Amino acid sequence: MATIATNRFSPRLPDLFAAVRKRLSHGAAAYITKHSRRAEIEALEAKSDAELARMGLTRDRIVHYVFADRIWF
Repeated sequence: MATIATNRFSPRLPDLFAAVRKRLSHGAAAYITKHSRRAEIEALEAKSDAELARMGLTRDRIVHYVFADRIWF
């Protein structure tokens, strides 16, 4: 009686995993870039203290103001 085993590891499988990891990485980077609020923080930091006071802000509360819809402090 002869037994033949064909449980070979597919050489394409590692390439498939690498492609999936690459797509997830690119997707995460795109999400982070799209939802970044750094530009808004920099714009507020560039304002004078008087302008911030008119908005009801102080410099130490800029980040709290920008992320107020996501995080409650």
